[in-house]
Formats: sequence, C-alpha cells, structure tokens
Amino acid sequence: MLRTFEKAALEAGRAIITVLREGFPVAMKADASPVTVADEEAERIILAHLARDYPEIPVVAEESVAAGRVPDISGRGFFLVDPLDGTREFVDGRQEFTVNIAYVENGAPLAGIVYAPALGLAFSGERGHAERLVVMDDFTVGARSAITVREQPADRLALASLRHNSPETGTFLADHAISKCTNIGSSLKFCLLAEGKADVYPRFTRTMEWDTAAGDAVLRAAGGSTVTLDGAPLTYGKTGTAADFDFANPNFISWGGRKRVLEPA
Repeated sequence: MLRTFEKAALEAGRAIITVLREGFPVAMKADASPVTVADEEAERIILAHLARDYPEIPVVAEESVAAGRVPDISGRGFFLVDPLDGTREFVDGRQEFTVNIAYVENGAPLAGIVYAPALGLAFSGERGHAERLVVMDDFTVGARSAITVREQPADRLALASLRHNSPETGTFLADHAISKCTNIGSSLKFCLLAEGKADVYPRFTRTMEWDTAAGDAVLRAAGGSTVTLDGAPLTYGKTGTAADFDFANPNFISWGGRKRVLEPA
C-alpha cells in the first residue's frame, strides 16, 4: 500500500510545484479557508491512483468532502486524503505545505505518507516501521532511512501550530515545564516527532481527520502516540455525532517519546 501512496504523493507533489512556479488564483471555500488549483489537481491525481489500485476502499478526501462527495465508511477501512495540507503556507510562499495520504482501519491510522515537495522530503510508515525519504529534483526517491522517536529528554521540545496557536497551548507548556517551543505549519509536526527531533505536539484548536491521519500514522509507526485529553488514542472515522461535524478531531496531544502521560514533568 505504501508503494501506491508514494507514487501518488510524488506525482501530486510534482503537480503542486508546477502550479507554484506558474502562478495561481486563490478562491475561498465556505469555511473561509483558501483553495487553489493545486489542491484540486493534487487530489485528482491521488484519487486516480487509489481507485486504480484499491477500487474497493472508499476515500474521504478534503476537497471532495467540501464538494459534498462523502462515501459511506461504516464498518470499513478507508483512505483519508489531504492533497495540500498548509494551503495558507503554499499561498504565502512558505515551504511547509504537504501531501497527505493515510489508510484507516478500526479507527486507527495504519499506514501513511507525508510529502513536503518544496523541501524535498517525505515520511512514511506502517506496521511499526517508519522512514524518512529524500526526494530528488526529478521527483524520485534518492535515499531512505529508518526513523524512530527519541526517549523523552529532561528538557523537552514542543511543537505548535504556526497559525492556530491558543492560550491552552501556553498553559500546557507551563504545566509540563516545557520551556522550548517551535512553531511550524502543516502535518510536518508529526514527522519531526517521528524522527526524534521534537517531543510533544499539543493541539487545542480545530483540526480535521485528513489534516492529521497521515502524520499520525507515521508517528505511530515510529513509536509515538496521539491521544485525546483523557489519554485515549485519537480515533478516525468519527461521523454522526451531534457534538461536532463529521471527521472533526477533538483536542489532542501527540507524543514523540515513550512517556505518553499528561502528568506535569
């Protein structure tokens, strides 16, 4: 499955970079978030790969959901796709945008890829094994290396959303005696945890499942975890709840190391 994800992500990344170089208009969706032709073209490419190789598995993809195309995933494994996570970064000329593809079964993200085409890096993971991929200028993989989370050090480094920070994040950092925090956009936060370059990512503002599933899959494959505030694993495929929109995530904490408790340090 990761071979399909890799081919789809690299081809989608090539299309995104082409749009970036040629210029593009920006439209606004109903939720006031931006969308570009790069989002749409990348999603088209990914959906074509998934339909060819796994026609029986439904796909929940961000732009398709925005257009009202939502498959029935009841009792089934399914794909979650964010064709361009960090569209605001993309529009602003930053390099942290990513392509995200994940497979979910029984509420857990079992396989995923996160590809940052402007950085020439990708991260993938499944079945307890995660990798960092160096992607060349011709959009082929030049090198692969296994990655794993690091043990939680005494002086932990936290990651926070570049655009969606909150007072609760500051409170969490203070309560857990975390003095160092780096802000970064997109799903790359999960990947930094997965490769042992950071330790915790608290998120207290809105995310959707397609924002997090691929990065979460990589993190879990590397030995990390993502839990809700009650300590339970973050689950996927959340539909039909009166409390929130379908596929919306609650607040969560992603941990890179093996100390995954919320008690103060």
